[in-house]
Amino acid sequence: MTLTQERQVILFKPQGSIDLDSGTVLSEQMAEIEPQHHQLWVIDLAEVDFMDSSGLVPLVKALTSARQSGCRLVLCNVKAPVKLILELTQLDLVFEIFPSYEDIFAPVAQRAASISNWSLE
Repeated sequence: MTLTQERQVILFKPQGSIDLDSGTVLSEQMAEIEPQHHQLWVIDLAEVDFMDSSGLVPLVKALTSARQSGCRLVLCNVKAPVKLILELTQLDLVFEIFPSYEDIFAPVAQRAASISNWSLE
């Protein structure tokens, strides 16, 4: 996993699958970073091909921590198998999900068009 911190954006890029073991590692890595008010935490799932239900735990813990600290946490580049898990658990309604990293920072009108195209895939 790679981690990038620049300005107020914290970028997490897990790789492979997120299951019980790798989810625990992800949770530990995320817990090492103290959320700061007004930070943006981005979990880029571009390199995650699989996630089981235990892999949801670090995401939910991170979202809870971020919200309690006044941070914003978003997911991007969610592949179909991971998207399915999020939809089955209805967590797709809880998380902000963007088609790509760039879309997070796009103007609202452009973002709306991009999201509607993404959901048709």
